[in-house]
Amino acid sequence: MSKAPKIRAAELRSLIEKYNYAYHVLDQPEITDFQFDQLFNELLDLESKYPELQSADSPTQRAGGPPLDKFEKVEHRQPMLSLQNAYSTDDILAFDERLKKALERDDDIAYACSPKLDGLALELIYEDGLLVGGLTRGDGRVGEDVLSNVKTISSIPLRLSSSKPPKLFEVRGEALMYKEDFRRLNETNDELGGQIFANPRNAAAGTLRQLDSKIAASRPLHFIAYGPGVLEGIAPKTQQQFESILAENSLPHLPMMGSIKDMKELTALAKKGKLPRFPALGFLAKNADEAKAYYEFINDIRGQLPFDIDGVVIKVNDWSLQDQLGFIARSPRWATAAKFQPEQAETEIEDIICQVGRTGALTPVAVMKPVKVGGVTITNATLHNQDEIDRKDVRIGDHVIVQRAGDVIPEVVEVVLDKRPNSAKPYLLPTHCPVCSEPVQKLDEEVKSRCVNPICPAILKNSLQHFVSRRAMNVDKVGDKLIDLLVDEGLVKTFSDLYRLNQETLLALPRMGEKSVTNILESLEASKHPSLARFIYALGIRFVGEQTAQTLADHFKSIDALKTADEDTLKDIEDIGPKVASSIVRAFKNQAFIKEISDLEAQGLQYQKGIVIPESEQKLKGLNIVVTGTLPKGREEVKQMITLAGGKSAGSVSKKTDYLLAGEAAGSKAEKAEKLGVKVINWDQFLELLN
Repeated sequence: MSKAPKIRAAELRSLIEKYNYAYHVLDQPEITDFQFDQLFNELLDLESKYPELQSADSPTQRAGGPPLDKFEKVEHRQPMLSLQNAYSTDDILAFDERLKKALERDDDIAYACSPKLDGLALELIYEDGLLVGGLTRGDGRVGEDVLSNVKTISSIPLRLSSSKPPKLFEVRGEALMYKEDFRRLNETNDELGGQIFANPRNAAAGTLRQLDSKIAASRPLHFIAYGPGVLEGIAPKTQQQFESILAENSLPHLPMMGSIKDMKELTALAKKGKLPRFPALGFLAKNADEAKAYYEFINDIRGQLPFDIDGVVIKVNDWSLQDQLGFIARSPRWATAAKFQPEQAETEIEDIICQVGRTGALTPVAVMKPVKVGGVTITNATLHNQDEIDRKDVRIGDHVIVQRAGDVIPEVVEVVLDKRPNSAKPYLLPTHCPVCSEPVQKLDEEVKSRCVNPICPAILKNSLQHFVSRRAMNVDKVGDKLIDLLVDEGLVKTFSDLYRLNQETLLALPRMGEKSVTNILESLEASKHPSLARFIYALGIRFVGEQTAQTLADHFKSIDALKTADEDTLKDIEDIGPKVASSIVRAFKNQAFIKEISDLEAQGLQYQKGIVIPESEQKLKGLNIVVTGTLPKGREEVKQMITLAGGKSAGSVSKKTDYLLAGEAAGSKAEKAEKLGVKVINWDQFLELLN
């Protein structure tokens, strides 16, 4: 060998990443596949002969390792929030007006615009330039670390290309599968009798959550970055600057076009069917009118793009303005997702059936002749309730227009009355439950009819499905079919009955082997230590979703404390309204419900209790402390410290702010605090307040 192995290995790694970037990101191959394979195989041979040359950022590490037992749950340093939705150009203009009002300004706001990618949200974590984490969005607070699969995505650099990488660089984006790759994957799977995916998004999500990274490596995933998480060592001032940093580090993103003129040229090419495969699709709009023009432009060309999108994202370009605008609930005030009107098709309703949910609600569902909408075959669509059926006058035998709401959920838009058969009759929901035959009820204030039979098999089955679901107790080996069987056999009538199952009972069931039984029992055992929020959510209290369950867990810290709360106490908690408070109190007055919680605890279920600090020791009670900049602990951990000590931590500085806790690179919040006369404290001063 003419060069020392260490030098040659470094050279090969650099060349392979360069050619990977050209092929997978720029779509401009610089060498042939044969030449690439020669370089790759040479590196493999070198690392095989000299194992000490292997490194975490070597391209050879993309091939996939041994299967994992499960993915580790990891808390995001900064929550991954969802965006507010808009559905028209008028909504974009209204969004602009709201921001101007909030900022008390009349001049134009510049917006960074990009297509809203229809994939799986993903956060990449680089420390000193090396890729060390890849988290799914999860519930926004906690995601799954799918790094083993992320490493198999060729467009993601294992090491940032900058000579001076940031200390911490969290970049967020979308993992997706291109339409053509998706088509080929389904064709291949069909031939081999493998899994057929409904759409590219499902294929991407299913691939990233494969425990066997070799399977992930065999599927053509891509990644496109669009935003930051926590940054240390760099301080871009605008979204445009941030995207320049992405480019400098060879991170795939959608570059910005130059002007409105570029839009017009691309639109003309699209009309001729000659749109480039990967045109520059980002855009810096000088004002809301240009953002509106961008929305219309992307809507016109979306059918010719290589990947699925369902709208455009419009963000305030200036990050200091983003800080001033802050957040609303779980969404940034400074950004909106402007959705497109979904594609539509015509089909025929063959039947209307009624499904019974876990709260007893009867939901009519239209069974239709299969029809493709946006590349997805639709056979069923919910009709929601009797009022909705009457409003649209939907009947069996009708021809209807269907669409995918948000390009996802099938829905009936309207009836084609000209094609209505003479035999079609108005549809009425049944007066008796279609599952247990008991009479149904409809409360005056509700639009849904409900089965109120507490032992209705449908209610029980749906409640159990919710209880074991991934976001609740996460009993991954107990699926819908097994629940149906257990209920039908009379083996499970309550949540706690699941934990009374044993090997002998399960082996007596049809088509149940020892390995399956072992997996089921191990899965049940592993689920016995959920967080308090998951446990509350799993119990299925009406109107209590994931976020409300988290709010209750943060406030009460235990089920015992929640049990005794009255409606007034609950209504005093932020985000808990009268309807939710009433439902919670009603649930905990139900003796069967209380007994079920006791039975679960008797079966060994122990939720992870929150830390409780006596009120006398809550040193920050009544204080509102805003957190900014880089601190010794993660921002969310610091906010939790404030909350546990009785304080509050808003997202932005205002006249109601008592202190601004500022670390390094505090940015615009420090400037605003100075203008408003808010005291700025450092980490040591914060610890003094706590102590």
